[in-house]
Amino acid sequence: MSAETALAAAIRVAALDDAGVQAIVADRFYDEPPPDVVFPYLTLGRVESKSIDASEREALEHGVTLHVWSRYGGRAEALDAIAALRGCLHNAGLDVSGRRLVLLFVQFADVFRSGDGRTTHGVLRLKAITESE
Repeated sequence: MSAETALAAAIRVAALDDAGVQAIVADRFYDEPPPDVVFPYLTLGRVESKSIDASEREALEHGVTLHVWSRYGGRAEALDAIAALRGCLHNAGLDVSGRRLVLLFVQFADVFRSGDGRTTHGVLRLKAITESE
């Protein structure tokens, strides 16, 4: 499994294990949402990595973007989902298969009205560093 896949899987597990996230989106966290998706839900967005080897271990810096999609009729549900995600992921000590997680933090969050006029879109950007075990 790649470092990127392992990190994304660990983030998904942490989000779905969190009571605050569960209260808003239940188990609706998708890589690709189904055609008949129920709102609100989360998606995994962009996953970037770059090498930052600085010791005898192979190290990667990752940027991971999570998306919240809501049709609640305002920003409140998306804001609450972003806050729940931030609460469970910022400085979290995730178990990343085959890697050692050095750090994980929320870089920024943004919530805005989507172009369709009905959907509120939330974006949460994570920064992580992992090393080989």
